[in-house]
Amino acid sequence: MKIIAIFLFVLSWSWCAAQKMTAEKTFVSFFSKASIEDIKAENTKSISIFNSETMDIVFSIPIKEFEFDKALMKEHFNEKYLESEKFPKATFAGKVSGFSKETSGEQAATAKGKMTIHGVSREIEVPGVITMEGGRLTVRAVFKIKLADYEVKIPQLLWKNIAEEVEVKIDFVYKAP
Repeated sequence: MKIIAIFLFVLSWSWCAAQKMTAEKTFVSFFSKASIEDIKAENTKSISIFNSETMDIVFSIPIKEFEFDKALMKEHFNEKYLESEKFPKATFAGKVSGFSKETSGEQAATAKGKMTIHGVSREIEVPGVITMEGGRLTVRAVFKIKLADYEVKIPQLLWKNIAEEVEVKIDFVYKAP
């Protein structure tokens, strides 16, 4: 009897796990257009899971892994603005709507959930595109973040160097379940 119970548990666990897709490739970037100097950075070290049954999506972005054109920009970003020692990651946890796993090709979708940056959590809604082809699922989105919403302070002296709002792009490719 114990063997049957263990078998059923393992079978049900593997069925549930098959619904969860892990990102095999992640790309997150942000762009800040300012009057003196544009700032852009890219990160390929994020992690994400998408559950195609419940439509839950979560991702975690390690702040220190953003790469900049200039080393000094990275240093200021981590030490003065995002305080990455104190707040090492940005996260999102939410649900996707508008996507059907039975439909292949490109689909418009929306993720609604809680974004946490710099220790501050806010409910956001992000429009994007999900593509299901060849056993792979790709999630792409472009959205704007206001730094003040996440208590990221811009010194008065640098207000022309850093935009109050940054454009964020995500591009995650998930393995087939």
